[in-house]
Amino acid sequence: MTGRIHSFESFGTVDGPGIRFVIFLQGCPLRCQYCHNPDTWAIGEGTEYTVEAVVERALRYRNYFGEKGGVTVTGGEPLVQIDFVIELFTLLKAKGVHTCIDTSGITFNPNSAVSVEKHEKLLSLTDLVMLDIKHIDDEACKKLTGQSNANTLAFAKFVSEKKVKLWIRQVLVPGITDDDESLKRVRAFIDGLETLEKVEVLPYHTMGVVKYEKLGIEYPLKDVESPKKERVLNAKRILIEGRV
Repeated sequence: MTGRIHSFESFGTVDGPGIRFVIFLQGCPLRCQYCHNPDTWAIGEGTEYTVEAVVERALRYRNYFGEKGGVTVTGGEPLVQIDFVIELFTLLKAKGVHTCIDTSGITFNPNSAVSVEKHEKLLSLTDLVMLDIKHIDDEACKKLTGQSNANTLAFAKFVSEKKVKLWIRQVLVPGITDDDESLKRVRAFIDGLETLEKVEVLPYHTMGVVKYEKLGIEYPLKDVESPKKERVLNAKRILIEGRV
């Protein structure tokens, strides 16, 4: 089986526990206004690799990531190519490698038996899911990403039900995701996830603007600045404080 890959990172330190070999898969159905990788959007582009070639490449770095690290698959949206990820993780788990998915959960459809079956198979091979909650309000999520948050929230619950470890990530965008009401709604939701291990607040940044310029795409949040330190601390207080 082959997959479309945008790029690799051999020494990732913010993509799960320990040092990670990170695989950026090509293709994403979301159009997040703050996305810093618009070059990963197009489905069908990227470089074609076999599963075996990707595994061989990852294992070259095993001495670096060792037992405390592993392999993280991200994107784009990696689960656009879920069959490829399932086969990839099957081979990695056979080698004893820690596996992690960084996803929006957008591909999960709880009303489709095929989707549920595939995602269940994937989770049986996954040690950790890092899940982005783009916006807790459905209408605001549609405006921010072009898609509903229904599948994302359903996937979060599904991951928890399947007893897979879960990290939640919230990008903090001034005027969009940083108001107290929305943050409190996120906290109420994630408090119901039994396998939640960690919550990360990711301050919005503009490092991807240059990519938009190169691609000739207008950057939607060009007038939005990074959040002030006090707003980041406020978000962490609401989302993290008091968690065991």
